[in-house]
Amino acid sequence: MKGPWDQPDAPPPAVRSTPQGVPRHRLWLWLGLLAAIGALAFALWRAFPEAMRTGDDKADLVYQIGVVVLVSTALLRGLQGSIGQHLKYVAIWSGIIAVLALGYAYRAELAEVPQRLKLAFNVGTPVAVGERTLVVPQGEGGHYVVDGLVNGQRVRFMVDTGATETVLSPDDARRLGIPLDTLNYGYETETANGKGYSAAYDATSLEIGSIKLEGFRVMINKAPMNGSLLGMSFLKRLDAFEFRDRQMILKWREDEKGRAV
Repeated sequence: MKGPWDQPDAPPPAVRSTPQGVPRHRLWLWLGLLAAIGALAFALWRAFPEAMRTGDDKADLVYQIGVVVLVSTALLRGLQGSIGQHLKYVAIWSGIIAVLALGYAYRAELAEVPQRLKLAFNVGTPVAVGERTLVVPQGEGGHYVVDGLVNGQRVRFMVDTGATETVLSPDDARRLGIPLDTLNYGYETETANGKGYSAAYDATSLEIGSIKLEGFRVMINKAPMNGSLLGMSFLKRLDAFEFRDRQMILKWREDEKGRAV
């Protein structure tokens, strides 16, 4: 029996643990287990490289490793806390692992998302989707409208495969500073609206996206027009063009100086 002036008993020594409350020896055991699993996976890959030929195989491996990490983390923490809390953690980590696995499996499709957004919202702006390849989305009414540069100034064209020539409207030509009164309107042109009379004009350059043609001849229509037309005189200068999935796809070649030919 101790008196009131006796020293109290010393508290039992505390178990050294990590800041999260997990004993240090269990943490090292967990890290060792993960290292062993990683070494085993690497050894199997070196021994059987043909087992992981596709991206799906790699995504499946990432998913399985994530499951192992999830289960081992739960074992590390033991039964600390309520079962409901553990189930909540399992659900959260399962969701994270599933999202990462899906993102890896569909990484090629996800890489196209910025291009698809540009095609959806940048009406008239051609979008580069590959080396020397442009895509123009279909606009309202089924027409293809594309913004270009004539002599460095912006002109909006409507693509017209029925037009033999590329035709500037009088308003666009006037805005470019071309003296319309001095032109010779002696050329007969064919468009989707029928025949018309135009004057030839040698533009310094015509640019559609990354496609730049120097010394490009355009026709300036004599009669008023709703807008300028991008005709076959331009499309035939390309390596190929096609219409697919509500998109116009333009492909071209370049010379040694990087100019479209």
